[in-house]
Amino acid sequence: MKPELTQLGGDTTFRFWPRHNEALYKRLETKHSWVEKPHGDGQFQDPLENDMVLNIGPQHPATHGVLRCAVKLDGEIIEKCVLDVGYLHRGIEKLAEGKTYQEFMPYTDRMDYLAPYATNVAWCLAVEKLANIEVPERAQWIRTMLMELSRISAHLLWLGVGLMDAGAVSVFLWAFQYREDIYKIFDEVAGARFTVSHSRIGGIASDLSPAAIALIRDFVDRFPDVVHGWQKLLNRNRIWIDRNVGIGVVSADDVIGMGMTGPVLRGSGVEYDIRRFEPYLKYDEVDFIIPIREDGDCLARYFVRVEEMLESVKIIKQCLDKLPEGPIRADNAKQAYPSKDEVYYSMEGMIHDFMYTSEGVTPPKGVEAYHAIEAPKGELGFYLQSDGTGNPWRCRMKSPSYSNLQGLEKMMEGAAMGDMVVLIGTVDPVMGEADK
Repeated sequence: MKPELTQLGGDTTFRFWPRHNEALYKRLETKHSWVEKPHGDGQFQDPLENDMVLNIGPQHPATHGVLRCAVKLDGEIIEKCVLDVGYLHRGIEKLAEGKTYQEFMPYTDRMDYLAPYATNVAWCLAVEKLANIEVPERAQWIRTMLMELSRISAHLLWLGVGLMDAGAVSVFLWAFQYREDIYKIFDEVAGARFTVSHSRIGGIASDLSPAAIALIRDFVDRFPDVVHGWQKLLNRNRIWIDRNVGIGVVSADDVIGMGMTGPVLRGSGVEYDIRRFEPYLKYDEVDFIIPIREDGDCLARYFVRVEEMLESVKIIKQCLDKLPEGPIRADNAKQAYPSKDEVYYSMEGMIHDFMYTSEGVTPPKGVEAYHAIEAPKGELGFYLQSDGTGNPWRCRMKSPSYSNLQGLEKMMEGAAMGDMVVLIGTVDPVMGEADK
């Protein structure tokens, strides 16, 4: 048994290592195994005696929630990094199997809570594919538009927090100013700023009001000039460039091999975006480009995300111009909630509302489906199996934060300790969806 408190060398620096972390300790031993090697004085040799092992997180703001990074240091250089996730103890996939398909909707808000609308829609699309539900055209256009607003909101937080981690507080305040504008839009659309739960199986909860459309148009008209101003400030800023260029380099083969998705994948030169290659909603009817960089470092991922925000603005403008009139939910009491007018003024509507709440959608027994979207962080998908009841028999989730964290260990190794927060930020993980 290794000691819990080991003196390093002859100084007074100590390493704390709890007994229950033996497995992580062994993963940090890259050159030697833990074996007894007696010295002349009868002591045993620690293969890490000349290194320092530190825990960064899980109680640390720069680790984006509850991510724990156990690192082995040689001076200021990280020789080995082992990530430890699971501190939220969510079990959200199992929770889904105990809820009706619609009851699980508020839980999706709390997965990637920086882009809740995207997770709402991803769940709905998977259920609709499972139950073969056709969504009206207007609802699809509105979903597309609000998902791109959600993408901008998530990237704004990444930009503001990432720059603050590097010492630039001003951009953090500016980014949150425009996130507040997006929150006002969601408040007008859904009656909630953060956890919106606006999407519904078979459509959406409420239509866009004229005030909501005006807020969206005002935002997309103003926002590109703001982004261009940030680009002038940052794209040639010596401090920002030096903190990012050549840091966390991952090749195209490595990101594919590790299953990384989203801006991290595209920042390494892989031109893959689900919106283009497996289109859903109305992405095949709008024009946009896929930002790509080939350097594979933190700076490349910065360029990709900033350019994605501008492409999202283009998509939103096209959605506004092409938005048709029509219903916003499927006209089938077995597939979607009735409108409030039906519930309040019709006995049949009230019965349908009660039955849908208590039982909900009932896909055929034995049917299975997987549907993925291009969330702000990458591929977000749900796999569902039906047993013919109103609850999924099996639910599994592919979360981009969990997939992308696989590459963080490789990025860390060989990097300086001062680059650690920049490297975590460039992956942009949200532990609410990683601890699934």
